[in-house]
Amino acid sequence: MKQPGQPSKPRVESGERTDRVGERKWVKGKSSIYVDAFNLALETVLEDEAHLFDEAEHAVFTAWRCLSYEAQYLYVRLFLRKTSAWHRVSKLGYHSDVADLPRAIEDLQVVRELPSSSSQDGEHPGELEPPEGTTLESQFAFADRSEDCIQDLEEASSLLRLDELKALAKDARVQGKNKKELLRAFRRTSGKQTGLGFASMKRSDTEGSTVSIGSVVSEDDSRDDTPSRPENRDAHWVDKIMAETGPCIRLALPTLKLFERVHLVFYRSTEWTEKSLTTIILLRIARWNFPDYIVSRSAKIFASRALLLEFEASLRTQFRVDNIMEFNGTPSKDTLQVVLDIFEEVHPRWKVLLAEEQRKEDSIYSTGEGAYLRRLSPAWVYTRIVHKGAYVLGKYKHHLREHEVLCELLNQRLFHTSRRGDWYQRKALLEEHYMHLHLPSPPECKDIESGKRHWKRVALTTCEQGLQDHLTHLIFHHDLQKRTMKLEKQLKVPKRLQHDFQHVLLTKAAERTFHGIRIERPPSTSTSRRNSEQQTTSTTSSSTTPTTPKPPDRRSGKTIWLDPAPHTLLDPTTNLHTPTQSECSVEAMCLSSYRALNYKGYHSEGGLLRTLFAYLFTDILFLYLPNVFQTPYQTCPLDLHTDAFFPSRVSEIHERLNVIANGGAAGLVRGVWEVHGGERKTCIVGLDWTFDVEDLVEIVEAFPGEALSTVMKVLAQEYGQRGGGVPDLFLWKPKGVAGEDGGGEDEKGEVMFAEVKSENDRFSDTQRMWIDVLSGAGVKVELCHAVAKEVRVQ
Repeated sequence: MKQPGQPSKPRVESGERTDRVGERKWVKGKSSIYVDAFNLALETVLEDEAHLFDEAEHAVFTAWRCLSYEAQYLYVRLFLRKTSAWHRVSKLGYHSDVADLPRAIEDLQVVRELPSSSSQDGEHPGELEPPEGTTLESQFAFADRSEDCIQDLEEASSLLRLDELKALAKDARVQGKNKKELLRAFRRTSGKQTGLGFASMKRSDTEGSTVSIGSVVSEDDSRDDTPSRPENRDAHWVDKIMAETGPCIRLALPTLKLFERVHLVFYRSTEWTEKSLTTIILLRIARWNFPDYIVSRSAKIFASRALLLEFEASLRTQFRVDNIMEFNGTPSKDTLQVVLDIFEEVHPRWKVLLAEEQRKEDSIYSTGEGAYLRRLSPAWVYTRIVHKGAYVLGKYKHHLREHEVLCELLNQRLFHTSRRGDWYQRKALLEEHYMHLHLPSPPECKDIESGKRHWKRVALTTCEQGLQDHLTHLIFHHDLQKRTMKLEKQLKVPKRLQHDFQHVLLTKAAERTFHGIRIERPPSTSTSRRNSEQQTTSTTSSSTTPTTPKPPDRRSGKTIWLDPAPHTLLDPTTNLHTPTQSECSVEAMCLSSYRALNYKGYHSEGGLLRTLFAYLFTDILFLYLPNVFQTPYQTCPLDLHTDAFFPSRVSEIHERLNVIANGGAAGLVRGVWEVHGGERKTCIVGLDWTFDVEDLVEIVEAFPGEALSTVMKVLAQEYGQRGGGVPDLFLWKPKGVAGEDGGGEDEKGEVMFAEVKSENDRFSDTQRMWIDVLSGAGVKVELCHAVAKEVRVQ
């Protein structure tokens, strides 16, 4: 769609650019993968979805097309870097593609006029106001000039490297051990507030833009009786800093956010990130092979510009909630009230959107077609906020309101289905303990005790519904089963009518101890993070002498051990091979000890399970479904890391799980290797081609079919959430290998997981979940303790 004012000069057509991308042919100084990928996204969006942008935004796109190739190249490279930061012009580089760097920078920093926009941004529930500096005004530039924007010491100081800051500190006669302390000392000498907070300074949609033009300091900010003197000292140091750094360039926030919106529409992404997902394509397209699949791009993701802007606003509101609930420690009563207020604002709008989405599901979408599209609806984000709001209602003990919200969440089956098990659990708990106080019981309940028994029966029904709901993920089954058995016991349900969960009862992880030789080195004086693994987390006190070393605290660092499996080294002086032991991690030490017991194994954590999943579900991963393959450069469908993946392919996944349970996994592994392995090594999510295919065949043959099917089902249901927490070591014995004691051979083979724990280690929630899942599936899990029989100090 050509917009008014579009340049008439020749430009690269979309088809030519697509061919160049596909054939991987670029010429330095004239074309590049970076500019082509960026422009391909822009032109694709404007071809079918130009209605999502107003007149002013189309004027920006017109100005973009008029930029020289070199200016476009520089912009895109900065777009892929830390976009909120200033970049020194002298350090930019890119000379092979940008012959005239000053001209390219000047083109980006030119201030251009914009037409007035006919669209108006509406108000969105839960949002205080649109973030400052993110909307286009009457003028715009693609990039900011440091000479125009940096006028205070606070922002200028953040441009300095540590060595430069130390040199400047020496002139100013201020002291500090690190950059933060030096910056604080500079602030004190300038007569202003002591706190700088440079480390967390950020220009983003969520926290507002840093004021950089015409900034002033109020009298309250000064600790000096004469405010003019600190201002003069500030100007002196700002001039010195800018003389040291030279001119700097930063992408202008309004245009940056506009292009991020373009990429959100192009990649259909729901991630809140400072960078566009263009990075994925640029890192992979030039070097990797991709699977063959049908690209299906819908032009009706966002019905209107207003809905797109509301989706963006909902993401910002979600970010505010997450900042309170997850990213800043335990929330206080005041911050919980903020979340509750946001929930109350969002809740009515959520119910309206919920009804609209249900109508679309019933009348427009065919089965499964709308599953991923719903991820790009504000209702999806609002559902998560409502879920958080229900949690806060519980913290405030508003149990009746919480129960009502949980019922509303369970009555819809479109959004966040992966949380249904959690909602069933909480609803059952409220019914068991609190609902008799808030809701009426049937007339036959004459006293409090009979009312309690009634609501316990309701709670039991809720647990049964949760276990029967095919959208309830396996990880919630254990807790629902425990509550079911407890309630049946309290209600004195006859034995013959009670549920029998014996086949999935968890077995306690066996424990095993390996003794080894641990190496200790004295703490390094270096502060480099690269050496952090070799350092202790606390330094030795000044009173400690070399003969009485303070025991190091290694709870946060890696320990060093000697590999119990000796190997030989060639002595160049004697030309003889001498046995020696190499240093290794604690996991590698335990793995060697298991190998001495006839086990094969990998220290893979979740890597091997993800590789098996990729082998066993490759064709299902790349099965045609509308809207989940938007570009030809994907290693997985867009909905894999969402709760839409499983229900959209439920019949195909269950059929594959039956094949795996019946022993067909080995054939699937070999089939994928023949098509995608060898020299091709197709990029498939999670698939690590360094695992030997014969080892993988041995593993799936030794893995009990039902157990492997159960583990794969967990990944199919929650691939994004269950990548971590898998025990450290994966171990197996092929068929026909003797047992640990050297006795009889195992006809079926054996698989086992082992979690390596040294002293002071504790299980995380995700580790407990995986141990529960593996134990419930009948897979052996061991807790492996590493104990130092000897400590050698080097």
